[in-house]
Amino acid sequence: MHTAKKAVVLVSGGLDSVTALAIAQNQGFDCYALSVDYGQRHRSELDAAQRVTDAAGVPLKVLPLDLRAIGGSALTDDIDVPESESTGIPVTYVPARNTIMLSLALAFAEVLEADDIFIGVNAVDYSGYPDCRPEFIEAYQQMARLATKAGVEGGEMTIHTPLIDLTKADIIRKGSDLGVDYSLTVSCYQADGEGRACGRCDSCRIRKEGFSAAGIPDPTRYA
Repeated sequence: MHTAKKAVVLVSGGLDSVTALAIAQNQGFDCYALSVDYGQRHRSELDAAQRVTDAAGVPLKVLPLDLRAIGGSALTDDIDVPESESTGIPVTYVPARNTIMLSLALAFAEVLEADDIFIGVNAVDYSGYPDCRPEFIEAYQQMARLATKAGVEGGEMTIHTPLIDLTKADIIRKGSDLGVDYSLTVSCYQADGEGRACGRCDSCRIRKEGFSAAGIPDPTRYA
C-alpha cells in the first residue's frame, strides 16, 4: 500500500504560509503543521493558524518560545509598528526568527521521520527580511543535512520554498486556484484581538496590493 510522504509545514496563520500548506497538500504530502507562539504582537495569527489547519484537515502543533525576552523587533518589543514604507531592513524584522522556526521544524521532522519541510518565505513582495532569501534557505538546508541523524544516515532533508520567487498576486492566484479561503488568514502586524487588520502597516499594504493586482476581492477584515 502506498503511503504519502510526511511533511512539516510552518504555518503562521498568514496568507503565504496557508498557500504553502495548500501546495504541499496538492503535491500529495501528509502534512503536519507547526506554529510558534513566540510572543508576537499579532497574536490573533495563532487563532488564524488553527482556523486554516482545521479547514485543511491538518493537525497543528503550537510550540511556545518567548522571543519577547530578547526583543529587538516591533513584533516582540515595545517598538511602534511603522505605518509607512521604510528603507533597509525594517524594525518588524524579528532577529533570527526563520532560523529558529526552521530549527524547530527540523526537530519535529526528525521525530516524525519526515524528509520534507515547507516554509512560505518570499523574496519578491516582502518586507526585506534577510532570512527570506534563497541564499539563506540553501545554506540552512546544507546545515540541516550535516546536523541531523537522518542526514548522517543518508536521508535527504529538503526545505521547500514554493513561493520564494512569486509576486504576492501570483501567490494569491495560486492559493485561490487550490481553494484557499484567505478570509481565515491574518497578515497584519498589529491586528486586534478579533483578527481585524489595521490596513496601514507594511504587511497590510503588501497584502492589499496583492489582491488588487491579482484581480481578486480582498476578504480581509479591517478594524
